[in-house]
Amino acid sequence: MTDLPARRLLLVHAHPDDESINNGATMARYAAEGAHVTLVTCTLGEEGEVIPPALGHLTADREDGLGTHRIGELAAAMAALGVTDHRFLGGPGRFRDSGMMGLPQNQRSGAFWSADVDEAACHLVQVIRSVRPQVLVTYDPHGGYGHPDHIQAHRVAMRAAELAADPACRPDLGEPHSIAKIYWNRVPESAAEHGFAALRAAGPSGAFPGIADMADIPGIVDDAEITAEIDGGVYADRKVAAMRAHVTQIVVDGPFFALSNGLGQPLFTTECYQLARGTSGARAGDREHDLFEGVAL
Repeated sequence: MTDLPARRLLLVHAHPDDESINNGATMARYAAEGAHVTLVTCTLGEEGEVIPPALGHLTADREDGLGTHRIGELAAAMAALGVTDHRFLGGPGRFRDSGMMGLPQNQRSGAFWSADVDEAACHLVQVIRSVRPQVLVTYDPHGGYGHPDHIQAHRVAMRAAELAADPACRPDLGEPHSIAKIYWNRVPESAAEHGFAALRAAGPSGAFPGIADMADIPGIVDDAEITAEIDGGVYADRKVAAMRAHVTQIVVDGPFFALSNGLGQPLFTTECYQLARGTSGARAGDREHDLFEGVAL
């Protein structure tokens, strides 16, 4: 790609909807500020459950049409966030959703969990060398909560960052490029506690039959591990609209949302990160408020 903006952000996610829940406000902010935001989604989310009864026929055990449907949901979410560069790893359907850990789907032909990491990473190397991002956002080694596709997305993203910088690796995929900073998605424990307290104080809601367990929320860590926070309050409406676009997967009710289990959890508009590689642009002991802080543009 030519004539790209000075700031370029790449996000790597496992399924459609992960990006809006984790990084919707961040993506909306940087897109609005003129940065080039690229989202790479590793699967179509074919094994997901479906919330609206009218769309229940799409599930993998019935028509198996959920993945195709979720392509449209993701496109609508990206329009809400103002993101114009979205790609599926290796093309739509190249890697299939692996289902939850321990299920037979983990090992089925084409499942992302069973893919060779270097082979999958080379698809991402091509994107990295084309877009040449300074910043990469993905999951931690546990994938946030142990889903095989989230773990694999972490492995592929981290490996691709290494391979993309290596001149000896696949010169046919473009000129080498080193990513300056890599962040992992995180939720500070204090923010989670505050969010769940607000959810309990709000009382029963017709939208949610119960409240999620805080321990089930991906990526919660001690506050001291947070190195960057993006205040996305100005972009909260865009994040909510993006989440609502994932109709089969998410129900939003005010400042809360639920997945297919119907259990309410907080919707965070301040999105937090842990710097995994690179140098922080903040003073020692402070958090960054811009993922590009300290990056030479």
